[in-house]
Amino acid sequence: MSDNRFSVVGIGNAIVDVLAHTDDQFIIDNNLKKGTMSLVDEHEAEKVYSKMVGCFECSGGSAANTIASLASLGSNVAFIGKVKDDQLGKVFRRDIASLGIMFGTAASSDGLSTARCMIHVTPDAQRTMQTFLGASANLSPSDVDENIVANADVTYLEGYLWDPDLAKQAFRNAAQVATTAGRKVALSLSDSFCVERHRAEFLDFIKNHVDILFANEEEIISLYQQTNFDTALQAVRSDCEIAALTRGKRGSVIVSFDEVYKIDAAPVVKVIDTTGAGDAYAAGFLYGLTGKQPLNRCAYLGGICSAEIISHVGARPNVSLKKLIEQKI
Repeated sequence: MSDNRFSVVGIGNAIVDVLAHTDDQFIIDNNLKKGTMSLVDEHEAEKVYSKMVGCFECSGGSAANTIASLASLGSNVAFIGKVKDDQLGKVFRRDIASLGIMFGTAASSDGLSTARCMIHVTPDAQRTMQTFLGASANLSPSDVDENIVANADVTYLEGYLWDPDLAKQAFRNAAQVATTAGRKVALSLSDSFCVERHRAEFLDFIKNHVDILFANEEEIISLYQQTNFDTALQAVRSDCEIAALTRGKRGSVIVSFDEVYKIDAAPVVKVIDTTGAGDAYAAGFLYGLTGKQPLNRCAYLGGICSAEIISHVGARPNVSLKKLIEQKI
């Protein structure tokens, strides 16, 4: 474990996942397209949220999921993200604090309400999601605690939050602080649609600020506008110190300068829900990396964490990942 106060600080969307079991009539009545995810505005979010019953609410968001899995592994971690001082903002703060995660970002007193992802689960196990980004998209440079960033081994950034200009500047500032302090910067590309929107800026940011890049096969191919994984892998070699590239059931490939490691996927009895698989993989990998483990070992740990997440519904671990890892080694 590092001598620094935090092994990893994550910066990303602070979203509350609101999950409720419902029926097909609810999907029809609210004009939803079953099995899809859509972005909604505040009015629609409040309208649908008021109709949901028997809800399970917990902190969510891609980077927050990674930090939650790191906490389950026993790492000392922090999270930076924006909520409003409202009911769901309090849910997010209480939930993430209960996991032992340092979360000190001040809440907004006005403006958009706390972000939420409303997940409607029908009897056939289909998940229809509506996401309202709300206050999370208002993260600004002033919300980033530079002392935390300077005293974390790794600052982990979520590509989903690259859209708003202030959040983008917050990322750039945090990366500069981390680099000046001799720390590492990690970026998750998050989604191929994010890559398509921000390809040129992502490439520039990766080349100049990122030490560790996380991407799946589709994202890395899109980033370098290649036709296959192998050529994309060659392209990323010179742009960052480490690229951790996931390939679903084919495991992952780690590229670090002249070194390439191919690691098989961890076995899973049955895949139930792949939501959060990449977030958990990043957690296991960073747990190994901050523990000074070799890269192939880091990827192995990432695979174990990812396998646990996809074995059940939800993007947070159902068991102690620390104990799970101990059983596997």
